[in-house]
Amino acid sequence: MKQALSVASECAPLVKTGGLADVAGALPGAMEEQGWHLRTLLPGYPTVMSALKKAKEVRTEDDLMGGPARLLAAKASGLDLLVLDAPHLFERRGALYLGADGKDWPDNPERYAALSWMAAAIAVDGVEGWQPDLLHLHDWQAALAPLYQREMSDGKRVPSLLTVHNIAFHGMASVTKLKDLRLPQWGFHPDAFEYYGQINALKAGLVFADKLSTVSPTYARELLRPEFGMGLDGVLRNRRADLVGILNGIDETIWNPAADPQIVAFTTPDKKAKNRAHLIEEFGLTPSDGPLAIVVSRLTEQKGLDLLLEALPAFIERGGQLALLGSGEPELEAAWRAAAEAMPQVAVRIGYNEALSHRMMAGGDAVIVPSRFEPCGLTQLYGLRYGTIPVVAMTGGLADTVIRANEAALLADVATGFQFFPITADELIGAMMRLCDAYEDRPGWERMQRRAMAHPVGWSTSAAHYAALYESLTSQP
Repeated sequence: MKQALSVASECAPLVKTGGLADVAGALPGAMEEQGWHLRTLLPGYPTVMSALKKAKEVRTEDDLMGGPARLLAAKASGLDLLVLDAPHLFERRGALYLGADGKDWPDNPERYAALSWMAAAIAVDGVEGWQPDLLHLHDWQAALAPLYQREMSDGKRVPSLLTVHNIAFHGMASVTKLKDLRLPQWGFHPDAFEYYGQINALKAGLVFADKLSTVSPTYARELLRPEFGMGLDGVLRNRRADLVGILNGIDETIWNPAADPQIVAFTTPDKKAKNRAHLIEEFGLTPSDGPLAIVVSRLTEQKGLDLLLEALPAFIERGGQLALLGSGEPELEAAWRAAAEAMPQVAVRIGYNEALSHRMMAGGDAVIVPSRFEPCGLTQLYGLRYGTIPVVAMTGGLADTVIRANEAALLADVATGFQFFPITADELIGAMMRLCDAYEDRPGWERMQRRAMAHPVGWSTSAAHYAALYESLTSQP
């Protein structure tokens, strides 16, 4: 069986802030079925370290970006792990990337340069006789690895694949950190990792990785355009032949309405009623004849939750209700709290609760995802799995995973949700009115729910695409 090293800054269920963690956690199991064994390299955050029961030290560094470090081999949560134990970088309270003040940790460049450097060292030197055939790198936090490997190796290099989960995050650093980050002076120019006078870790990966992927075919095309490429569209156009879009999947054992311990289990949409009633009670809503919509999201401008605030009055007037779970920008949190106070049919929970998100997917009639851009999105996939009809903006993976309920799709009996474009409040209102119209046709609504629940949302197809990409990289001379 061929071997790959997956390098990520987070990995479910050990540590998670978003969809990257879900992908990093699910990919090893999916790729095992394709003939690839993945070991996952993670930072030694406190939550990760506490999950390691029997860890073996396999490498030490006297000074790695400002302090001593160890590489530990262990197994946890069904994952084969290599953990970078560097207390000066990762043993701290707060969010993964943010301090208590809500701002980026000032040493984030060093923290994830260390992760990338260790990935490159494993590729070049191996650990205890184990050496990967491939490096699979995720986002800017791992993107310096191909460059480091180039600098370390004077012979054959392990091929590398960089997956961009969200191009909005670049991993910027001051040029004054060039030496501290162990970066070569020759690379500080516009054709390498220089970006408007600064170091750009993601750009380094886009330039030096052998292949590039992102998490949906539509997002791969969008990234070539200035309005989506976040300043890196020119770099990506130069690498167009090496860029592919592969949809994410979800873990169908964790997200399984027939065996989810958080809910009243069901296999057909007509059995969702108990979960719906429980959700209405849990959020303190009054039962209504209209659809119960849910939102499980970060509250940011990217996610379009300000547009949904504008659309809410029209939806409530049609008899709809909405339950929201999320946190993020303080202004949006305050605006959603105010909406809940002003409209009795709106209920808001600020924060995140994994078990509650399962109950919301099981009890909701529809899930709203009005993102201005969305590389792939997993929320709409959870909705499909639970027969909770997605209402989504037509962008990125949202466009690739939901079959729009237009006249042709309804006549062909294939529609699984609602899409809107352009991404404005008026168009979102239109989509939500179509949702209300469809909900009133109960037999038609249940047919759509059944189609949604039957739609493939797992990893099997995507893993086969990744396997083909892995094989193309490792078969090259």
